[in-house]
Amino acid sequence: MLHDYLDSYLKEIEAYLKMLNNVYIEHYLEEILTPDRANLRIRIRWNTGYLLVINQAMTIKEDRLDFLDYRYHFQNESNNLVFRYDSAPHFPDLSTFPHHKHLPNEVIACDMPDLIYVIKEAVDICQT
Repeated sequence: MLHDYLDSYLKEIEAYLKMLNNVYIEHYLEEILTPDRANLRIRIRWNTGYLLVINQAMTIKEDRLDFLDYRYHFQNESNNLVFRYDSAPHFPDLSTFPHHKHLPNEVIACDMPDLIYVIKEAVDICQT
């Protein structure tokens, strides 16, 4: 049986995705590895051609959800980067290492954002 925190989190994300307009879900995979460990992979495509690719690896640690790794890549209809949040350890001088955000012309320090926040950020960009 899936841990309650993990089950609740996955249900929250799925429910939020169902509320989105002008998008289709190209790919949605909840890879349940153990009752306390899962990977989430999603591809959200906007009718305008924008694409958000989500990859998360998570586990339950000390009765809380713990993210082992993540990448949220958002690109425009020409496949150009709009933003990407990730935890790859390749910018050790950033204050939030290993967490950071890629923008078209720079990489900035930032903490790991909430996934729904990231989806809202993409929605806001697609609405402008």
